[in-house]
Amino acid sequence: MSNQTGTTATKTLQANAVSRYEVTTADLPLHCPMDNMSQWDSHPRVFLPIEASGEARCPYCGALYILKDKIGEAS
Repeated sequence: MSNQTGTTATKTLQANAVSRYEVTTADLPLHCPMDNMSQWDSHPRVFLPIEASGEARCPYCGALYILKDKIGEAS
């Protein structure tokens, strides 16, 4: 017996499943939930300013986003 749930070839992340996400400049402008997250059971999309500090926290779910391009970068 197979268990098919109608999955697609593109894997999506479950929104609000973890509290820390690493993102790159390719993900900018950053918003939570991100495009690769399932949104049906999540909060409204909110754009997060991450460029200046390299970190941003979602006011809805509390997820912390870290800009990988900023890690270890000298100011």
